[in-house]
Amino acid sequence: MTCWLCVLSLPLLLLPAAPPPAGGCPARCECTAQTRAVACTRRRLTAVPDGIPAETRLLELSRNRIRCLNPGDLAALPALEELDLSENAIAHVEPGAFANLPRLRVLRLRGNQLKLIPPGVFTRLDNLTLLDLSENKLVILLDYTFQDLHSLRRLEVGDNDLVFISRRAFAGLLALEELTLERCNLTSLGHLRGLGALRLRHLAIAALEDQNFRRLPGLLHLEIDNWPLLEDVAAGSLRGLNLTSLSVTHTNITAVPAAALRHHAHLTCLNLSHNPIITVPRGSFRDLVRLRELHLAGALLAVVEPQAFLGLRQIRLLNLSNNLLSTLEESTFHSVNTLETLRVDGNPLACDCRLLWIVQRSKTLNLDGRLPACATPAEVRGDALRNLPDSVLFEYFVCRKPKIRERRLQRVAATAGEDVRFLCRAGGRAGAHRGLGDPPAPAGDGPPARGRASVLPGGTLEIQDARPQDSGTYTCVASNAGGNDTYFAMLTVRPEPAANRTLGEAHNETLAALRAPLDLTTILVSTAMGCITFLGVVLFCFVLLFVWSRGRGQHKNNFSVEYSFRKVDGPAAAAGQGGARKFNMKMI
Repeated sequence: MTCWLCVLSLPLLLLPAAPPPAGGCPARCECTAQTRAVACTRRRLTAVPDGIPAETRLLELSRNRIRCLNPGDLAALPALEELDLSENAIAHVEPGAFANLPRLRVLRLRGNQLKLIPPGVFTRLDNLTLLDLSENKLVILLDYTFQDLHSLRRLEVGDNDLVFISRRAFAGLLALEELTLERCNLTSLGHLRGLGALRLRHLAIAALEDQNFRRLPGLLHLEIDNWPLLEDVAAGSLRGLNLTSLSVTHTNITAVPAAALRHHAHLTCLNLSHNPIITVPRGSFRDLVRLRELHLAGALLAVVEPQAFLGLRQIRLLNLSNNLLSTLEESTFHSVNTLETLRVDGNPLACDCRLLWIVQRSKTLNLDGRLPACATPAEVRGDALRNLPDSVLFEYFVCRKPKIRERRLQRVAATAGEDVRFLCRAGGRAGAHRGLGDPPAPAGDGPPARGRASVLPGGTLEIQDARPQDSGTYTCVASNAGGNDTYFAMLTVRPEPAANRTLGEAHNETLAALRAPLDLTTILVSTAMGCITFLGVVLFCFVLLFVWSRGRGQHKNNFSVEYSFRKVDGPAAAAGQGGARKFNMKMI
């Protein structure tokens, strides 16, 4: 009968001893007979210790100083099922080091110094189901590195220094269900048709193209994490998948990828946390009828539109913590009756009637131990929603419909160029929003430009340098969670007097003429026209001289020309001023 010894006394550990008998326990290890486990963690071992019982099923050698594994180091452990060599200094593993472990199911080599896996290292490990090679120094995965691991279901190679993965590196992994890749160049994953979970972390990929994962029909869980170059998830990038869990975190996408999610009706968990998403539009998740968990934590969310969660009929957990939300209205949900856990802590919440539904359900709603607190009004700033007394609820959580105080219709007439003001004062809790809307567009002209129109503190609308096209009806809208109130004002802007307008236009034209520069084309055209005119006049004079010289002495030097004035309307014409006139011209 095998005897298992348990060394508990520290002095005995330091005493030199003869090699243990067959079936004993190594001097620096702890053995448990019931589970057939040997634990040698943190023993400063530089090699696999001798004397490990042949019946051992679980061997813990983590956090030691082992640097190399040779073929004979584990040869005497044919019953071994789980081997943990994590956090050693292993830089080299000889081919065949695990060849005599036919029953091995779990092998952990995490946190070592491995840079390359030579061919044949995992030979004859037909029953291995989990292999952890994460946190090493691997720079490349060669072809057929894992070809003998036909039963492997989970492979961890994340957090290495991978720069290249050979196209056939994963060949032979027929049963692989989970794969984690970090900091590497992606390779073809088409032959991993049984892959169920894929985790891709710290990758320098800028875009997900159409049908990126079309050769992974069995994929159910997809994790994309720390892709700083990713700004968009294309509509067809997830086509062909039947996901139940999707996580896209720590990227630079700025909008909910609604188009990419449209055909994933079986999705039950969605995580879009830590992305710069500002708004959740209406119906962003309308097709995710089976979704139970939605995480949008640590983003830049400032607005959740009404019916943003329309279609989420089975939602159980919603995490909107650490955002910029001032409120979360009940109208954003398809139904709040299914909600069990809600996190809105870490938001600058305005405590008013829009959050009353959370207060009313605070006794049954799970807030995950992180109570949301009020940011406004100042009287309850910092107070947790769940701890507010009834007096505060009646004071701040009952919204009163705003009411515009001065209901008298304002009619304002102004001359173009003057400044115009409209008053709009409203009362009512929960942050009444006051402002005057733009007028209708009369005669095809638009409202005043933003540079001329502004809303002053208190709700007064000021229009500077009013113009005739600003004339129209202005609407003041005061709104809060309790409702809204409206009020109208009329504006008529008269044009400037004609004299002022003429002087102004002339002045503007003069300024425009002074500002207009002369270009080369204008100068050339003007010069050409002047030359042509001058040459024409000279030619005409020569013709006259020629005609006169030919007929000298045959004509008189004087000749008369008769012409009539242009007819003039009015009394002058009746006075006979429109008759013929004659004058004499003497040729010199």
